[in-house]
Amino acid sequence: MKLFNSWIGNGDNNSRIFSFLTLGLVVFVGILAVGVFFIAVQGTEEIMVPDVRGKELTKALLELQVKELYPRIQLRYSQSPDDKGTILEQDPLPGSIVKAGRRIRLVVSEGVLLNTLEDYVGRDVEEVRMELRTLFAAAAQPLLSLKEPFLYEYSSEPAGTILQQAPLAGTGISEPMELELVVSRGKEETLITVPSLVGLSIADAIKQISGTGINFTFSIRQDGGMERPGTVAAQEPAGNALVTVNTPVLIHVVPPEPAEGRVFGLFRYVLERNPYPLAVRLEALLPSGETVSLISANYPGGEFTVPYELPPGSVLVLFMLDREIYREEVSGPPPDILYLDQL
Repeated sequence: MKLFNSWIGNGDNNSRIFSFLTLGLVVFVGILAVGVFFIAVQGTEEIMVPDVRGKELTKALLELQVKELYPRIQLRYSQSPDDKGTILEQDPLPGSIVKAGRRIRLVVSEGVLLNTLEDYVGRDVEEVRMELRTLFAAAAQPLLSLKEPFLYEYSSEPAGTILQQAPLAGTGISEPMELELVVSRGKEETLITVPSLVGLSIADAIKQISGTGINFTFSIRQDGGMERPGTVAAQEPAGNALVTVNTPVLIHVVPPEPAEGRVFGLFRYVLERNPYPLAVRLEALLPSGETVSLISANYPGGEFTVPYELPPGSVLVLFMLDREIYREEVSGPPPDILYLDQL
C-alpha cells in the first residue's frame, strides 16, 4: 500500500519523464528521416547518357539498363527497310549528364510505310505524283520517285491515265527506285469545235472557252470604230471550225471603258508545255478580301493570257491542278498591252 502511494506521489515526475522520452523519440525519428532523405538525394548518381542511335532496340535497352536509365518509346516510319527496329532519335542527346533513373525518349523505326509497289495503272499520273510528294515530303532521298519525262501513247483512256508501269505492282522496295510510266495522251487527233465568240462580251467569251479544252490566246486591239468596247472583235480560226485539241485559237478583244476605280489589263504567264491539257485556274483576291474566279480551263501549256478588269491592289493568283504556282498584284494600267497592229 505504501509502494502504491509512493508511485502515485511521484506521478508528476513520471509524466515529465514520459514526455521527455516521447519528445526525444520524435526528434530522433525526425533526424533519422532527414538524414535518410539527404543520403538518398546526395546518393543519386549522375550518369552520362550513352549514344544508342542506330542500334537495335534490345541492345539499346540493355545499355540504358546498365546506366540505370529508363526508356520512353515512340514508333515512327522511316525511309529504309533496314532501319526497322533500330533507334532513329533519342532525347536527351548522347553525352548529356543526368541523374540515374531519368527517362530517355527513344524514337524506334517501324520500317518503311511503302515496302512494295502499288498498282498505279488506271490512275491519273498527276494524282500519283502528288501522292508520292506528300508521302516522302520529309525525305532527303525519296524511296520511290517518278522517272521523267514520261512515255506517252495515244489511247482511248482519258489523257493523263497511266497505261503501264515498270517495275510491276508487287515488286519489293528495298532501296530508292524510279518508277517508269507510260501515260495516255488521249485519243489520236481528237477534233473539237471552236466556239463562235465574235460579238460576245469578254466575260461571256471566257465562259464559253472554259469548258471546251481549246488552246486559246487573248490579245488586245484598239477600237477600230465599229466594235463595241469590252467585246470580242475577231477570232482565228472562225467559230464552228473543226480543229485538233492543240490548235491555237487567237481571240482579239477591244478594251472596255473601265469603271472608276478599276483597271483593265491582260494577265500573262508562260506555263510548261504538256502533252495534254491540265486544269488551270486564275483567281483574283480583291482589296475587300473577296475572292473572284476569272477562269477555269484545261490548258496544254505555253503563254497563258486572260483579260481582267479589277480594282488596283487586287492580287491575281494562278493555280495548276489546285496548286498555286504564281501571283502578282494589279497596280495600275499595264504598259505592255499588245494591240492587234503590234502582233
